[in-house]
Amino acid sequence: MATQLPAFVQRLFRPFTTSTRLSLNPEAPAQIPDGAQKCTVAAGCFWGVEHLFRKHFEGKGLVDAKVGYIGGDTNNPGYRAVCTGRTGRMQSPLVLRDKITNCHAESLQVTFDPSKVQYTTLLEFFYKMHDPTTKNRQGMDSGTQYRSAIFYHSPEQETQAREITEKAQKQWWKSKTITTEILEAGTWWNAEDYHQLYLHNNPGGYECPAHFVREFPPLKDE
Repeated sequence: MATQLPAFVQRLFRPFTTSTRLSLNPEAPAQIPDGAQKCTVAAGCFWGVEHLFRKHFEGKGLVDAKVGYIGGDTNNPGYRAVCTGRTGRMQSPLVLRDKITNCHAESLQVTFDPSKVQYTTLLEFFYKMHDPTTKNRQGMDSGTQYRSAIFYHSPEQETQAREITEKAQKQWWKSKTITTEILEAGTWWNAEDYHQLYLHNNPGGYECPAHFVREFPPLKDE
């Protein structure tokens, strides 16, 4: 009789290619309203990040959401390449001192209607739904592609990201140190179709155990 693999084992066998089941295309492109903005974050395995943001904000200002790759230097990276942690620049030509920086992160890019949901509200949720204190790791998922990061799209977003991060550090994560990177958004690359809406198309698929909404009190102005 067939048995169901534990979730953490499923995670080890994330597909590199599509199958009939996994190649389901995302829903038809959303109609983007005038004034829509983007919020781009990385918080570990992008399957669960997308799932939680859609679940919480669908019908509440979320216009569209895509999973993909950002923060690296390689053009048009695929999932297999991103998993290597080597889609960035080599800092030293010496073999024994090689250090790769600016690697791509598994990320979520939300298109939202600012008349219905504020950018700061999305960032507050970001700091509730993952652990921003574990550098290059979420749960058992380890590597630079799983780092915590906010990629801002304007000077205003940068200011807001730094303000929310400071508040989250002092009020929510005060016993640890937030390691979230705050960086200007570079080129965004959509992930392969089978990664889009993955947990919608594959109920019971792998979800990182660090991905859940913490019961934090509302952030206060200081």
